[in-house]
Amino acid sequence: MDRQKYDHFLHILKEELVPAMGCTEPIAVAYAAALAAAELPGRPERVEICVSSNIIKNVKSVIVPNTDGMHGLEAAAAAGIVAGDPTNKLLVISQVTPQQKKDIEDYLKTAHFSVEESHTGEVFDICIRLTAGAHTSLCRIAGDHTNVVQVVRDGEVQQEKRLQKPEIEKQAAEMEICDIVAFADEVEIPDVAPILDRQITCNMDIAQEGLTRNYGARIGQVLLACREPSVYTKAKAYAAAASDARMGGCEKPVVINSGSGNQGITASVPVIVYARELGLPQEKLYRALVVSNLTTIHLKQGIGPLSAYCGAISAGCGAAAGITYLLGGGYEQVAHTVVNAIAINSGVICDGAKASCAAKIASAVEAGLLGMEMYRQGSEFVGGDGIVSKGVERTIRNVYRLAAQGMRLTDSEIISIMLSDQQDHCS
Repeated sequence: MDRQKYDHFLHILKEELVPAMGCTEPIAVAYAAALAAAELPGRPERVEICVSSNIIKNVKSVIVPNTDGMHGLEAAAAAGIVAGDPTNKLLVISQVTPQQKKDIEDYLKTAHFSVEESHTGEVFDICIRLTAGAHTSLCRIAGDHTNVVQVVRDGEVQQEKRLQKPEIEKQAAEMEICDIVAFADEVEIPDVAPILDRQITCNMDIAQEGLTRNYGARIGQVLLACREPSVYTKAKAYAAAASDARMGGCEKPVVINSGSGNQGITASVPVIVYARELGLPQEKLYRALVVSNLTTIHLKQGIGPLSAYCGAISAGCGAAAGITYLLGGGYEQVAHTVVNAIAINSGVICDGAKASCAAKIASAVEAGLLGMEMYRQGSEFVGGDGIVSKGVERTIRNVYRLAAQGMRLTDSEIISIMLSDQQDHCS
């Protein structure tokens, strides 16, 4: 592999595998609110939240960490305003004192909050407008979770940049599975160990939290209670348990993948469980995590940051690719595993962040592992089987088309159903 391509892959891993506390959509709202609040001399009495429909979908039901169990756009914004440190980006509300938790609750009762849907056409769009006496501020984040495109104070632009496709997304779109496997074979371990050590520590720590405490629907605990404790079961259960905790407001960070903590969990935890259960060398684990993370990024980038297509499905394919590599597979084995996994579970909908994400993660890992076992036992899906085309890259492009174009109406209907349900509960 030439040095330019090597550095390209390393840069993608460094940019994508970063820590975040809480579901990244409400955290992005908190980050925008904290940035806007930092422009004002005092705490704002008016908070206007304008976000795209996909942000509404992903923030509606998930618990915001460090808020004592609150959820929703208002809670996320209030947490950012009262207790956020914008220099920490996706860890913006990771350092919240007990008194600040009480202050967030009080602030929600005293300040005026309004929420409206944006109509900019951007799938990922957050705009927070604040008023404190005679002073106003605005922060807009669009395109991805930390892409600040505008900051305004008292009508004067403090920061602005043109919204365009992030460079990291352009780079990731150029990847292919053959190059990913080649990079995993050749990468110098000291180049990736610091990134992956953080992922291993954080994501396994929150998995353990989900297995020992009662979060959400306890999917991880249920899986271990009703199945034989094989490595196959543990891979699914540990990943689901990490999501149980994260969706339930656990105040532990996760190393994300493609902007998503659930995808970061799904791409990493099953691979780590397999390596530990089978007693495989740490170096082999590092290389397998390179495969799983980069495969997940490759599968996700053509879909976009938010859609009707459940991102855990892409990460489940990535995890299976990583486990296949972990067990000695090369490019051919990894490619066939990815195609098989895509054929099994593609089309699972994303109906927002919430407790059932853990069950979808278990299903995604199951599909990935089944795809792996199919090829190991001489069975596979072939071109012409549904959305499967001849060749792994053509099949991946079919998923891009399905998710980014074919499921647009599905996305609109999901959001409509969720908002109608919310109105029914309020009436």
